[in-house]
Amino acid sequence: MITINHRGSFKNTENFLKEMSKSDIFVPLSRLAQSGVDALAANTPVESGLAAASWGYIIDSEGGGYSITWTNTNVENGYPVAIMLQYGHATGTGGYVQGRDYINPAMKPIFDRIEQELWKAVTSA
Repeated sequence: MITINHRGSFKNTENFLKEMSKSDIFVPLSRLAQSGVDALAANTPVESGLAAASWGYIIDSEGGGYSITWTNTNVENGYPVAIMLQYGHATGTGGYVQGRDYINPAMKPIFDRIEQELWKAVTSA
């Protein structure tokens, strides 16, 4: 048998849970997602103006969680140009173009900012 004795109020806990249930802490997601688009566009190799201009994002909320997916709509011959730039690709003449890691360095500060802003929102609720 387990017995729990309690004195006082759960008011602070109830207020916290009420604030968290409003999902207001996720309002900055659009702004943060757009800053990811801006960072990706600014860091996409300059030879690829169309790839740089083709970044976008989708915010999904499912199962009580949220996710941001960054997209790039520039496709050549059925292959996403942003991925070819990142990881490299074969050429039509039998050569190979080495990839250039531009996505990870561009997104690291964005991920850090998302973490900081959402943590601040959670802890100040």
